[in-house]
Amino acid sequence: MYYKTGEKEMSDIAISVSDVSKVYSLYDKPTLRFKEALSIHKKSYHKEFHALNHVSFEIKKGEMVGIIGKNGAGKSTILKIITGVLMPTSGDVTIDGKVSALLELGAGFNPEYNGIQNAYLSGTMMGFSEEEMEKKLPEILKFADIGDFIKQPVKTYSSGMFARLAFAVAISVDPDILIIDEALSVGDVFFQAKCYKRMEDLKNSGKTVLFVTHDMGSVMKYCERAIIINDGRKYAEGPTKEMVDLYKKILVGQDEPEEEKEEEEKPQPGLEVQKGTWLDYMLLNPNYQDYGDKRATITSFGIFDHENQISNTIYKMKPFTIKMRVKFHQTVENPIFAFSIKDLKGNELAGTNTIIEKTDTGRVEAGETVEIAFSQKMVLQGGQHLLSLGCTGYEDDALVVYHRLYDICCIQVLSKKTTVGFCDLDSTVTYKRSIEDAEN
Repeated sequence: MYYKTGEKEMSDIAISVSDVSKVYSLYDKPTLRFKEALSIHKKSYHKEFHALNHVSFEIKKGEMVGIIGKNGAGKSTILKIITGVLMPTSGDVTIDGKVSALLELGAGFNPEYNGIQNAYLSGTMMGFSEEEMEKKLPEILKFADIGDFIKQPVKTYSSGMFARLAFAVAISVDPDILIIDEALSVGDVFFQAKCYKRMEDLKNSGKTVLFVTHDMGSVMKYCERAIIINDGRKYAEGPTKEMVDLYKKILVGQDEPEEEKEEEEKPQPGLEVQKGTWLDYMLLNPNYQDYGDKRATITSFGIFDHENQISNTIYKMKPFTIKMRVKFHQTVENPIFAFSIKDLKGNELAGTNTIIEKTDTGRVEAGETVEIAFSQKMVLQGGQHLLSLGCTGYEDDALVVYHRLYDICCIQVLSKKTTVGFCDLDSTVTYKRSIEDAEN
């Protein structure tokens, strides 16, 4: 059974999800759907896919809760069921309060209408009269802040403009419950900050906020609790930091009991993967580039956080270490080991090598394997960054690449504070009152 607002007394519970499942029937061919429907003996021609499998949780009034999980885990499905966009196959959902949802970018907008017309359209779909929306329009325009584009068809909008208008409309209706699914990820950092500030204001006024995001920094900063959805099931829920740490382990498979881990290796092209190496726990980019003359090869590498746990996720302003093992197939004099980090647009953000750090690597014999570790503090802003690794050397004053792994993996930086630019200067601020105008 599916409950709508007001159909059940909820006390301090804003959202109750009880034993909810969502099952889809998958057919190999479209014709099999009709064949099954016309079957006299009710023969089945489909496979069942459980997008959600007996999910239960409660959200209290005034909470800001994040739902996290891998792509395809079922996060968006549960939000669509909560908002009534989808009906569950089984289970109950109870909602106490007026819901405003931002599920998909531009969802419910008519691409031929301009921004103002779509604001009216969205408002009327939520049950507001034209007169009520007219009163709300100045606030919507001010928050969206897209200038004259508000008079243009939304089909001409950028994704950022879509996000601005959609969020402005969603919060203008003064909801009891605000539900957001990744829609803010396309906006610029300043607009995101404004949105999160408004979400905090809603929470402080007793409203409920539930959102899905891949930005663990936002979850850490704004949520008291987090819920992990994994493979269509509620995997865990609890304090935010505990859930983020657990999610990090899920991403690299460290959460699984040893007996449940697959015995089969998952080799990565270009890497000499051996069972029991760091690579077993690293989440690699399937589209990385691998090149060099291979007189030496990087056989394994790992990123270690401040607790010496191998992970693709690093907390901002915390120490971390990048380690790699390199096997030499020929004798090499003074090899150079390096790493670099860049943003998703390709801008080089940071990096170093053993020459810069004045590390003497000496002569490495053929057949020998060496291990190199770079330890430093993560000062980059929160977000996703790409890591590259390399082993090179000089021959006759020419740089020779032995092995390079370009954009081999992503480093997710978690941050509770976002400053301006690529990095955090970790500034210390002093502030004085009632001082004399003259300098001492």
